[in-house]
Amino acid sequence: MEAKYLAQIIVMGVQVVGRAFARALQQEFAASRAAADARGRAGHQSAAASNLSGLSLQEAQQILNVSKLSPEEIQKNYEHLFKVNDKSVGGSFYLQSKVVRAKERLEEELRIQAQEDREREQPPKT
Repeated sequence: MEAKYLAQIIVMGVQVVGRAFARALQQEFAASRAAADARGRAGHQSAAASNLSGLSLQEAQQILNVSKLSPEEIQKNYEHLFKVNDKSVGGSFYLQSKVVRAKERLEEELRIQAQEDREREQPPKT
């Protein structure tokens, strides 16, 4: 008899946890969809660039220590970090490659922004 009650308690517990998990999953999907909609079309290109490079825009900015996308600042920080992490001066090839990937990711983001600016400036075709 006790085994029957124990089994019922376990089943009820699993159902409660399952419902909570399903609800949390639905909320996460809704939040993800809302964030994607907020990013708009530019977000799709930027997300694709993140997937290709393996770095998000934020990660690339942190690696090169840049707060805004300035080509001069990116180049200056890239050159410094690349030299400091050169294997011949006791640096790390891994870190040097991260610096290169971060620069590539930021340059891709600059290219995307320039393309969007050009598209905004063009009059709509009728």
